[in-house]
Amino acid sequence: MRKNRTFKAVSLVVVVAFIFTVLAGCASQAPAEKPAVKKPIKIGMSICFTGTAAEKGQPIGQGELDAWKYINEELGGINGNKIEIVWYDTAYNAAIATTNVKKLMDDGCLFFTIVSSADATASKEAANKAGFPGLVIFSSPSLTNPPGRLYSQLPDYGDDWAAFCNYYLKNIWKGTGKPKMALAILSNSTGYGVRDAARVAADDLGIDIVTVEEHKTTTISEIDALTRIKAKNPDVLFIGSTPAPTSVILKNAYELKLTPGMTIACGHAGFTKALIDLAGKDISDGIYGVFPTVNWGDDVKGMPKMNEYCTANHKQYVGNNDYLCGWTASLINAEIIRQALKNSSLDVLAKGDATAWKIAEEKGFRMVKGYDVEGLHGPVDFSDPVDRRGSKSVKVFQIKNGEMTALTGWIDAPYIKYQ
Repeated sequence: MRKNRTFKAVSLVVVVAFIFTVLAGCASQAPAEKPAVKKPIKIGMSICFTGTAAEKGQPIGQGELDAWKYINEELGGINGNKIEIVWYDTAYNAAIATTNVKKLMDDGCLFFTIVSSADATASKEAANKAGFPGLVIFSSPSLTNPPGRLYSQLPDYGDDWAAFCNYYLKNIWKGTGKPKMALAILSNSTGYGVRDAARVAADDLGIDIVTVEEHKTTTISEIDALTRIKAKNPDVLFIGSTPAPTSVILKNAYELKLTPGMTIACGHAGFTKALIDLAGKDISDGIYGVFPTVNWGDDVKGMPKMNEYCTANHKQYVGNNDYLCGWTASLINAEIIRQALKNSSLDVLAKGDATAWKIAEEKGFRMVKGYDVEGLHGPVDFSDPVDRRGSKSVKVFQIKNGEMTALTGWIDAPYIKYQ
């Protein structure tokens, strides 16, 4: 009996000692820390999804968002970092656009993308003052001249006009002396970009601007303006507007028997599939236009993936080059981030503060040089200290049988000195 009690006592001591040893070992090890969650880089977007320019804002915005879905989900983000997208609708309203850019700054976005020149004009002062860089998809010369914090993805509306004038003089004009041109322009930066270029360069190009007529985005009739234009007997009418009002002008020109007969051309803000849909195949037939991208379906590297996403998610925009512009804007955004990460760090950029904005511009935007957007439009270069246009190439198109048909290859859009 005593031997059993002794054995039990010894056993108890061993068990207790073992327990204390285990507890002591546990106490000496610090609790496992949860891995730190990486703060994401945020990119802001200001998109006219509703309002009088929604026929452009919706396909562009959906193209932007689809491209980010592709970048984040298929490509794994940028250098393994998923990018968070913060976006707001402007309703094509200047006051809302101004509020949006301030909200995007407060949200800690690294930089922002904005669809239209009108919305960008409203956002320009706040962005420049704060040092908040932005990419403008459809731009007017006034946004980048003089250079500030805004960068243009594509050639601007003044470039459209100059490129078409050169094409017209070489390929269409058969008269003597200077051809007479009338301008029908939207009463905001979209139209004023054309007007400003004409003021600076018409004489040098050999074009006589005989009249300038302005219209609103909400116009339902331009009969009076076109009657005044008809009285000037111009050889060519250039329209600087968006698709809906441009379609009104084309219908009214047809009613007044200005067409067929008079040459009519459009800048890229209004020259898209939406114009053909709104004006109709017959009325839009023969209209010239300038656009800064390849046409839908062209055999270039980026076309299959873009078409795949558009077909799967927004079939109504297949064939609409505005979707293409949105898609490529996000590819460019990704390259800006890639360059900024190469020259800085995720922790610094993810703060989305004034220091991060400065780095995004100087080590991101300005380091993009000769970037190929998979052949969808001209290469993008922001390295010039003055010329803030990314791509500098356009093509001249003509609507034939309801289709935009390219008449030229890439045409260089030289920098116009507005100052």
